[in-house]
Amino acid sequence: MTIFKEKVDEEYLTIAETKEILEGLEAERAADEEREMRYELARAIEHVNRFAVLDPEESQEFVAELLELEKVNEKTAYKIADLQPRDRDELRAVYAQERYSLSGDELDAILNVVKKYV
Repeated sequence: MTIFKEKVDEEYLTIAETKEILEGLEAERAADEEREMRYELARAIEHVNRFAVLDPEESQEFVAELLELEKVNEKTAYKIADLQPRDRDELRAVYAQERYSLSGDELDAILNVVKKYV
């Protein structure tokens, strides 16, 4: 018997939003003494606690401001919000798999938005 899994929906989240969700799960698991926290969940919580620097509302504003720029799509906006690249080289790494490259002015426009939130 084969079990097929179907992708029903897809939604991008920033690390800050993920942290908020995982904090709820952690509190729920802590309240139930019978339930043990799985290793993967514990590692995910540790990761978001280490790397989430913005609150969820700020991270959404950050993504919205990035989406206003011409060469930034939704997936890339969330990636930039999570990674918060500090210079052109780090930002180019985000765009490394795209079929196009950004000009210096486009890179600087994105970095100016990043500087507002870092």
